[in-house]
Amino acid sequence: MTRPDAMPVKGCCVPQRDTAVTRAPDIRPATAGTAAGDWGVPIPGGPATIGTDAPVFPADGEAPARRVMLRPYRLDAHAVTNGRFAAFVDATGYRTEAERHGWSFVFHAFVPQGLDTPAPEQTPWWRRVDGACWSAPEGPGSSVADRLDHPAIHIAWSDAATFAAWAGGRLPTEAEWEHAARGGKPAAPFPWGTAEPDDTGTLPCNIWQGDFPHCNTGADGFVGTAPVGGFMPNGYGLYQMCGNVWEWCADTFRIRSLSRTAKTRNLTASEGRERVMKGGSYLCHRSYCYRYRIAARVGHPPDTSAGHTGFRVAYDS
Repeated sequence: MTRPDAMPVKGCCVPQRDTAVTRAPDIRPATAGTAAGDWGVPIPGGPATIGTDAPVFPADGEAPARRVMLRPYRLDAHAVTNGRFAAFVDATGYRTEAERHGWSFVFHAFVPQGLDTPAPEQTPWWRRVDGACWSAPEGPGSSVADRLDHPAIHIAWSDAATFAAWAGGRLPTEAEWEHAARGGKPAAPFPWGTAEPDDTGTLPCNIWQGDFPHCNTGADGFVGTAPVGGFMPNGYGLYQMCGNVWEWCADTFRIRSLSRTAKTRNLTASEGRERVMKGGSYLCHRSYCYRYRIAARVGHPPDTSAGHTGFRVAYDS
């Protein structure tokens, strides 16, 4: 296994589109059934430690550790499910970025055999699949009918923000997300504490086991998404804050550094209107994408979608 401090600083396994962002339609807020009180778990406010002084990927802006003050808020106990997202679509007629673009990225192992799909040069384990979207995760012919309790995927930031407003909430800030993920353990690198996941016996979350991107042993029981209530919750009663799917935050992506590299990265992020994603996914592994740590972060444009991008909703108390 490669040591984290020896790993190359690569962009995480979230590919980006090279097309213009489309404009999402206006959606009226929900009036019943998906109100904030139906979903949010109370999260205490007060001082919170965000970031880390021991970054694994300094270029991602994981450092420095800093103290912030937060108001009390509420956060979904788990990522928004296919079932809940389907109710939103039924009520509003909303079409996601993936549907408006006509395609999204599907992990190569899930692409139907015989389908000719192009692969991004930098992330060849992804395939562009026409028709792939939240309701057809692997493309035409696939369905979420048997995955209604799994997280909705192929979700772009703009999709997540629209749903959150409809549900009477908003996307969490990065600080709120990290504070909630720690579950009352300010120094913990993971929602469950300090135990490092491995490929055999310590399996506290849904990430990759084996040789990425070729062989996932599925030792944790899953090779793709898992039901949102799977694995143990953290101290606040929140499920799968790390692993399973990447989760969008409200914040624009920015690195807190005056270095030339950081300035260049921030300029790129600003031009692309990039937003923060947290938590890693079922494709993360310590040998490559060691970003299922709470302090880990990446930034991507708001129309980015793939087979492991999801979200959860925050609510003001």
